[in-house]
Amino acid sequence: MIVGNGEVEEGVAGIIDAADFVIRFNDCRSYGAGGSRTDAVAVCNTGRPAKAMLGSREWRAHPGVVSAGEIWSVRDPEKFAAMRAPLAVSHPELDDFCDDYTDEFSVFCTDTGKKHVVIGNSVHEAVDASLSAFAPSPYVVPSSGMIVIAEVLNTSAEAEVTLAGFGHAGWEWHPFSAERQLVDSYIAAGRLKRLGGKTLVSSSQGA
Repeated sequence: MIVGNGEVEEGVAGIIDAADFVIRFNDCRSYGAGGSRTDAVAVCNTGRPAKAMLGSREWRAHPGVVSAGEIWSVRDPEKFAAMRAPLAVSHPELDDFCDDYTDEFSVFCTDTGKKHVVIGNSVHEAVDASLSAFAPSPYVVPSSGMIVIAEVLNTSAEAEVTLAGFGHAGWEWHPFSAERQLVDSYIAAGRLKRLGGKTLVSSSQGA
């Protein structure tokens, strides 16, 4: 079960908590209405989101973060280091976007007895290639949700993978329209399901 930070339908918390493995994102905004079971928290390990989480006592003490056995860093450090120079030209306002906090998340995991998973560059590039089929508008990076979906489909091919809380809306430099179409193509192919079958929800996955 991959639970995004968008709206989660009422009455599905029990279904989410009954899954064998539940992944939430960043500050676990889905926690509560979207159940409480949390096996992994996927984090943006670069830029402002990473800095904010690591510097927050509330994040470190969040029951979802505390109960998770794994932290997944969705941004490959070498990939984002290579993006710094071109982004300085194309998006100078994103001057701290590639600041890397992967090592700090590793320390956090060591200190709290969690496994740290860093999703590699090959997954990011495969997502970019898959999104290209849907003619996305210019974008900076895929959303964390899309990277995690690709990682799960790659590593757990035999699992039944269900999404909840995915609104495919939010930060302007994620290719959300193309991501929605890509996810829908996976659903049509039987590789994914949406909990409740709802496809239009509000809110965002976060940067």
